[in-house]
Amino acid sequence: MNSPPLWRLFIHTHTHTHTGSSSCVQTDRQVCSSQQIMSSSRNSSNFNHTNKFAQPPWRVALWSLAFALVVLVAVTGNLIVIWIIVAHKRMRTVTNYFLLNLAVSDVCVAALNTLVNFVYGAHGDWYFSSGYCRFQNFYPVAAVFASIYSMSAIALDRYMAIIHPLKPRLSATATTGVIVCVWILAAFLAFPLCFYSVTEVRPHRTVCYVAWPRRDDDAFLYHVIVAVLVYLLPLVLMAATYSRIGLTLWGGGFPGRSSENFQDQLQAKRKVLVLLMCRLHLEPRFSSRGPQDGLNVFKLTNSDV
Repeated sequence: MNSPPLWRLFIHTHTHTHTGSSSCVQTDRQVCSSQQIMSSSRNSSNFNHTNKFAQPPWRVALWSLAFALVVLVAVTGNLIVIWIIVAHKRMRTVTNYFLLNLAVSDVCVAALNTLVNFVYGAHGDWYFSSGYCRFQNFYPVAAVFASIYSMSAIALDRYMAIIHPLKPRLSATATTGVIVCVWILAAFLAFPLCFYSVTEVRPHRTVCYVAWPRRDDDAFLYHVIVAVLVYLLPLVLMAATYSRIGLTLWGGGFPGRSSENFQDQLQAKRKVLVLLMCRLHLEPRFSSRGPQDGLNVFKLTNSDV
């Protein structure tokens, strides 16, 4: 029997191949489509899970604008306060020294930590060294603690100036010593966050966090201590001092009550009282510290949260 020509074999084979593929599409369409879906989902899964904490570009753009405004206002405003107090001798009072301490801590946090927080929050990846991880977890918290204790010192200074005006005030040297003690205490309370900070390389990213030896117990104990020493005690101190100042300013009289300036003096006293009361509630460092620690304690005591 004569064998078919080569061109017929080629046509037969080529036709059979296309027929088989078309039959796959016709008879096994569901199988083929499921394979395609699995392949595409696997590719998209590999793409999406490279770093699930990375933010979309539009959100990064909004965060960039917000953080830029925060840094600009914080750095500019606090530098102006520092310049006013340092450059003008008559502004170097006890209260202004504590305000200078607040301004210095704020400008350092804005300049050294805000940008790092933005990068870490936007990308979910720690690009910096392990040493800066310790500093990042330590200094902002220490600055908040120092600010709260500085506010407590301001409350005591106002109390002594108004309730006991004839007693001697703090000197510049004594005020400097108080500020140094405030920072030592703040650094001591924030030191565990620095000591237990670690960087860990995970799939597709590196993280910076506080690794407590006993995760739940140590974190719970730390937040309880911080809530008492940095929130409750300063809150009681400021509430007591400002309440006493308020009662004194509101109920005190002036010599020569019939003076035509009496109403102006009374109005001025009430304005001072309102400012003193608003200081405690509008101060972001203090008003956020207690709820934050309370939320942390609540989370640690309720594992379902």
